[in-house]
Amino acid sequence: MNVFHRLLVNTLATGVTSSFLWFALTFWVYLETRSVVATGVIGGAFSISSAVIGPFFGTFADRHRKHTAMMLSTAVSAVCFTVATAVFVAVDARHLLRLRSPWFWLLVGVTLLGSVAGQMRGIALSACVTLLVPEDRRDRANGLVGTVTGVSFAITSVFSGLVIGSLGMGWAYYGSLALTLWALAHLRGITFSEPPPAEMAADGGGRHVDVRGALEAIRAVPGLRMLILLAAFNNLLAGVFMALMDAYGLSLVSVETWGLLWGLISLAFIGGGLFVARRGLGPRPLALILAGNLANWAVCTIFALRSSIVMLTVGMVVWLALIPVIEAAEQTILQRSIPFERQGRVFGFAQLVENAASPLTAFLMAPLAEVVFIPLMTGGRGADWIGGWFGTGPERGLALMFTLAGLIGVVVTAFARLSRSYRTLSAAVTSA
Repeated sequence: MNVFHRLLVNTLATGVTSSFLWFALTFWVYLETRSVVATGVIGGAFSISSAVIGPFFGTFADRHRKHTAMMLSTAVSAVCFTVATAVFVAVDARHLLRLRSPWFWLLVGVTLLGSVAGQMRGIALSACVTLLVPEDRRDRANGLVGTVTGVSFAITSVFSGLVIGSLGMGWAYYGSLALTLWALAHLRGITFSEPPPAEMAADGGGRHVDVRGALEAIRAVPGLRMLILLAAFNNLLAGVFMALMDAYGLSLVSVETWGLLWGLISLAFIGGGLFVARRGLGPRPLALILAGNLANWAVCTIFALRSSIVMLTVGMVVWLALIPVIEAAEQTILQRSIPFERQGRVFGFAQLVENAASPLTAFLMAPLAEVVFIPLMTGGRGADWIGGWFGTGPERGLALMFTLAGLIGVVVTAFARLSRSYRTLSAAVTSA
């Protein structure tokens, strides 16, 4: 457990660095260029790249020692951040900030690769939970992983804007590079015994991305496909948050209040992770996943019924507090049901399926809101039908999308709860 806690601290450092630098770059590019297109490309590239690289890193983690996989991830981040810092220092800002300049896209590309490489640590860390933590304490260990994610999110939310506004992008690069080099040196000093990777010549050993091996491991557990597809669907539907939450929140409060509010709301994520770390998940983690999803989508249905920042804040606190509980339960189920030698591939494939869904929906939701729902609730039939009690105006069009997404989520979660796949997987996980 001592080794696991040291790995958690190291992962916190790399996670904060990766997300902080990417968010800071997004803010900086928008403030300097005022290009919505460039900001949109940069914002969506992170999630999509994490999804695409997930199966590759998961396969690598299965075929090598987990410590080696973590070292490679951190070393790639260090090299990329070094190149990005050198480009930032060497190229004049007037040339660097031209969207047609190759230097601009080189800076964005190497920063993206370094940030995504740091995020890939989560796959190896999930496998390390199986390796280092006794089985009866893994749910609590997954809660600690969720807490680290929440702390990283809170730090990124608060400090990325402050650093860009007060110190500039240069300090963001210098600080990120220094912290990554420290994490690399710190990780080198962490040692733990682990079995040599199993030979995989018979199950796709010649492929760098062994998706077939992940699918075979998932199919071997009855009902597990339902869990992964449900998580992917929830992320797909949650794209409405990625696309519309800032626009909806800023229609209610000022940008300064919105930024401070998110810094405070993110504490709910930390609280949810700490709750799992202290109390565990109990004997039925699958039931907890379904109950958490049902509660979250019910909240999504309700919080936008009125244009109220209080209702929005309460809804987001509940949503973020339940996310680490749901994710810890998902990780615990995978760790119980998937053999250790295939966990990296399964975690990587699950990351591909889940992370690719949300940004794809986000790209569709913004035009849908602009073309359909905002006119519908501003002067269209929607305003005539329900405007008397729901309200009218552009922000009510956004609110209607949240409400409809919540209703769809409630229905799909209820169907999943009544399915045969749920009963089969629940019995298998409980017995395990």
